[in-house]
Amino acid sequence: MQAALAVMAAHTVLAAAVPAAHQSLLFPSISSASSLSLPLHSSFHGVALKANVRPFLSLSAATAPKPLTVVAATKKAVAVLKGTSNVEGVVTLTQEDDGPTTVNVRITGLTPGKHGFHLHEYGDTTNGCISTGPHFNPNGLTHGAPEDEVRHAGDLGNIVANADGVAEATIVDSQIPLTGPDSVVGRAFVVHELEDDLGKGGHELSLTTGNAGGRLACGVVGLTPL
Repeated sequence: MQAALAVMAAHTVLAAAVPAAHQSLLFPSISSASSLSLPLHSSFHGVALKANVRPFLSLSAATAPKPLTVVAATKKAVAVLKGTSNVEGVVTLTQEDDGPTTVNVRITGLTPGKHGFHLHEYGDTTNGCISTGPHFNPNGLTHGAPEDEVRHAGDLGNIVANADGVAEATIVDSQIPLTGPDSVVGRAFVVHELEDDLGKGGHELSLTTGNAGGRLACGVVGLTPL
């Protein structure tokens, strides 16, 4: 590149120093139309320069906000209870943010009176309600009432069936969340044959099952659209 520039500079100096009469000999020019037929060639030979120009970043692109992802704060789940008898029902669970879970229960086919109602550890019904395991108990405590400090997380007390055998109840509890390590999703609700003594009956099963008797119906908790 520097050599090419030097040749061009010398050409300019030489042209200025030579009289006009002799410049035509050294620097012939095209003086007639006939000379236009001669092919024209560039007198410059060298390395082409490539401009290294970076595109400017659009201000709007640089400052454009990222799209927002909205996560629903409300979570909902459902369990459909069935058993070997005519007892059946539906349990729905709703949780707002990290607040307590609201459980709405409707079970039919029961004998009138109180029936133990619990959340059991496993959502396994391969052997009927027996394979749902014990009460959900992540803290390793003994059985109790829902309002007791010492209780299983799955201890939800009793539901009461009317004269038509229908039990409807709304339970609000903070130990059965729908998310997190202690989530109840994938576990099972069980309605029992007898009344739960809430751990205070003095029976040998009081501190494990509340002596609530057999398992009439059960259902696995699964997430559902809002």
